[in-house]
Amino acid sequence: MIARIAEAKTEGWLGEAEGLQVSLAGAEEKLRRLDRGQGQHTAVDLGIPSTRGDR
Repeated sequence: MIARIAEAKTEGWLGEAEGLQVSLAGAEEKLRRLDRGQGQHTAVDLGIPSTRGDR
């Protein structure tokens, strides 16, 4: 994506470059949130599946 931003700037596609920079910033923020969430997983009880005869 960084290469695409550089290309857009070189070609004078300023709107495209800005849009790509916004997308990159969003992706980087999402990665930071995911990294901070490491180790904070909780177990979820999904229950015991039943068969048709269990009803």
